[in-house]
Amino acid sequence: MLTIGEFSRLTHLSVRTLRRYHEAALLEPAVVDESTGYRYYAVDQIPTAQVIHRLRELDVPLGDVRRILRTPDPGVRAALVADHLQRLEDVLDRTRTAVVSLRRLLRPDPAPIDVELRAEPARTVAAVEAVVEHHEVAAWFAGAMAELEAAVGSAVTGPPGGCYDNALFEQERGHALVYLPTAAPPRTGRVHPVVLPAAELAVTTHVGEHNGVDVTYGELGTWVVENAMSVAGPVREVYAVGPRDSGDPAAWRTEIGWPVFRVT
Repeated sequence: MLTIGEFSRLTHLSVRTLRRYHEAALLEPAVVDESTGYRYYAVDQIPTAQVIHRLRELDVPLGDVRRILRTPDPGVRAALVADHLQRLEDVLDRTRTAVVSLRRLLRPDPAPIDVELRAEPARTVAAVEAVVEHHEVAAWFAGAMAELEAAVGSAVTGPPGGCYDNALFEQERGHALVYLPTAAPPRTGRVHPVVLPAAELAVTTHVGEHNGVDVTYGELGTWVVENAMSVAGPVREVYAVGPRDSGDPAAWRTEIGWPVFRVT
C-alpha cells in the first residue's frame, strides 16, 4: 500500500486532486483507514491514475472520464475519446480563425481591398430558401447545398451562391437562399426555380475560411460608405472556390456582392 502522499509523487496528481477524485468516485483508494480516514493506494492503480491525468490534461470532463474508465468495451472508450478530440479540434479551428482575423484587424497599415462595381443581369437559378436563425445558417446551408447538388447534378453551369437578407445579420433571423446556376432549374423537394433580380454590386473577394468573412464584410462596408454608395438590398455571395473544390482552406475564395446605387 502507498500513502496518498507517495501515490501523489508517483502519479504527479496532487493530494487535493486525489481527494477530489475520490469524492467523485473517479479514483477511489484501495483502502481507507476507518479510524484515521487515511487513504492508501495500490501500485496497480498507478496506470489508471496516469490515464486520468492525461485525459484531464485534454480537458475531458470528469463525467466522461468516469465513463471511459468504467466501460468494458474498447470501442466505446475509443468513441468517447474521439468525440472529445473532435471537440478540441473544433475549438482549435475557431481559435486559429480568430487569431488570423485579429492579426488582420490589428495591422497598423491594412492593405486596401480590391472592389469591383459589377452590373449583374437577372437570371433564373435552382434554389433552396428559408427563414433561418443566424446560428443555424451553417447547418442549414450544408443540407440545402447537398439537396441542390443531388437535384442539379452535372447540369450545373457555375459556382454556387447565396443571398442573405439584412435581417439575418441585424435581428439574427432572416431569409436565406442558396442556389446553383443551371440552364433548366428543376423543381423537386425544396429545390425550385428562383429569379435573381438584376443588381449593381460592389464586389470583393474573401480569401480563406468562411469563419473570418465578417472582417471582409466590414472592409467592403467601409468602402461602400467612403465611396458615397448606399446599400440597396440583401448581400450576395458566390463561392468561387470552396471545400468541394479544394481541401486547402487557403485556396478558398468567396465573392461578396453588396447591392449598391450611387447617391451622387
